[in-house]
Amino acid sequence: MNKSLHISTSLDQPALLEDMVEKLAYRRVDIGYGKEKLAGGRKALETSSTETYVSGTVAIEDNGEIINMPFITCFLFTCIKTNNDPYKLSWGASLS
Repeated sequence: MNKSLHISTSLDQPALLEDMVEKLAYRRVDIGYGKEKLAGGRKALETSSTETYVSGTVAIEDNGEIINMPFITCFLFTCIKTNNDPYKLSWGASLS
């Protein structure tokens, strides 16, 4: 028997989260590590990370029944930068 679940998530303040990640990606501080020469053709990367709490609701639908579960979790977002390129969002991960 095949069962299907439909799972969706809504964030409480998506604009605030987007603003935080954009500020991380466009930071102006560059300590110069990305310009270091490394052996073996490797490239140095500047990294910038931020940890933030995100809250919202997860909705799970099973056979017409919907269960809404509020959540609050911590996420880590990391941006990387190579040479003179701008910072780019590399990944985000839930820390829960």
